[in-house]
Amino acid sequence: MLDSFYEDLEPGQRVSVGAYRFTRERILSYARRYDFQPFHVDDEAARKSHFGALCASGWHTAAAWMATYVRHFQHIRATKAPPHGRWPEIGPSPGFEALHWPRPVYVDDTVSYAYEIVAKRTLASRPGWGLVTIDAEGKNQNGDAVIAFRSKVLVERVGG
Repeated sequence: MLDSFYEDLEPGQRVSVGAYRFTRERILSYARRYDFQPFHVDDEAARKSHFGALCASGWHTAAAWMATYVRHFQHIRATKAPPHGRWPEIGPSPGFEALHWPRPVYVDDTVSYAYEIVAKRTLASRPGWGLVTIDAEGKNQNGDAVIAFRSKVLVERVGG
């Protein structure tokens, strides 16, 4: 989305934004700072938990989604010509909903992240902007969904 103006986006468009490998070091580093529940920071406690092994925080999977999303568009903006002569402004996200973590992410899982545009509408309250709704997901190396959510973002219209 960060590479397109509102008018260029259509429901059904799907974009793969990249992958992230959840190493033991990354899982522990994130969890020790932000989600220090025993099954995220202690092997023995994790083995005794319903997860059965050390696993990443769900918030870590969400943060990794955002990191791959931003890196993907930094790469596009660094290597491609902008549409309509310039890159669109991207506004804030008014939030997300329906966040799900259907499966845990374990040490050395690689999660591939993508999104699909599901809706868009212009905003009477903000001329020059549109609101785009996406369904985001992450799947592990076996194709199992490990995170899914719906998000909205403001995207500049051509001519702003």
